[in-house]
Amino acid sequence: MRRRRLLDDTGQTLPIYIWVTGILLFVAFAFFAFAQGASARNGAQSAADAAALAAAQDARDELVDGLGASIGEGDEWLDWLGGDEFTGKGAEGAADALASENDSSVIGFGPAEVNGYPGFRAKVETNYTVGDSIIPGTENQHARAEATAIIKPRCDIAPSADPEEAVEFDCDGGGSFEIDPDDFDPDDLPDASVLFSVHLAD
Repeated sequence: MRRRRLLDDTGQTLPIYIWVTGILLFVAFAFFAFAQGASARNGAQSAADAAALAAAQDARDELVDGLGASIGEGDEWLDWLGGDEFTGKGAEGAADALASENDSSVIGFGPAEVNGYPGFRAKVETNYTVGDSIIPGTENQHARAEATAIIKPRCDIAPSADPEEAVEFDCDGGGSFEIDPDDFDPDDLPDASVLFSVHLAD
């Protein structure tokens, strides 16, 4: 009698074991699918960040070049130092290049402004897909993300300063330098990162 009851219990336990094992396998595959999706989204966000920063850095270089060329030409150079004069002609190309390096493509790009500071917004899509998983359609799904990077002037001058005379600048981080329009060499300008900061907008 006991042997028969043991066999009956074993027969009842086997389907439960199979059912629980199936549930656990499904959960494991589901977690794997979500991990695949998260990895693709992270990759897309990294590409978007890189693209937006590249665009802003390209514009910063244009600002520094324009500043150097305009000093000694009246007071226009103060506008360049204020970060207002760039055209951003090469910004989109820079964004495309960095997105490509991150195996992604720019699908949306344009100027942006955050808290009064100019910059660029980039939206990207990964060239790769999320991959095969138990969730239908992921094998054809590409991750997307967007980011905005801004350019912020780091140096200030006194409101009473005369742009046609020697002007001293105080910059973030305690640095300072002087520009004399009557005795100026573009090589005297400090590094672009001293004049302008480039960072992702919050």
